[in-house]
Amino acid sequence: MIKIPKIDFKTPERYWDDAAEGDECVSPTYEVTEARINAYAELTGDFTPVHIDEAYAKTTPFGTRVAHGLLGLSIADGLKTQSEYRFLPGMSLGWTWDFLLPIKINDTLHVKFRVTGLRASKSRPGWGIVILPSELINQHGEAVQKGEHRLMIPRRPGAF
Repeated sequence: MIKIPKIDFKTPERYWDDAAEGDECVSPTYEVTEARINAYAELTGDFTPVHIDEAYAKTTPFGTRVAHGLLGLSIADGLKTQSEYRFLPGMSLGWTWDFLLPIKINDTLHVKFRVTGLRASKSRPGWGIVILPSELINQHGEAVQKGEHRLMIPRRPGAF
């Protein structure tokens, strides 16, 4: 059974037209547990020992088990959807993402993102493109991953 968090949003989902360059948001937090790393390994089939075998991981430069890099990106994307600043369902156009530091068991993460670009879609009337640079930050204030997400979002009906 899936456990869906109960979130009492204070703001509605946004149309593209509701965004402004410079808007910023900080997400709720997420704890990276051993169980979550194991579940991600099972889900993806990525059983690389540094993620699932502590004895092996101790022999690596990390000195302990670390989360899959793509788990970090998935966490960042999920945390954005739990934030007050969120859009109506749209289409992801792509990610540019850098893996800076390891994510370890018991790290507590949050994502900080902002709007730096907006333009109306040339190919799809009624849609707009938004650029969201984002940082995935651990409990020490360190950016463990960062990058940019490009999204196509519906425009407000009658606004174009």
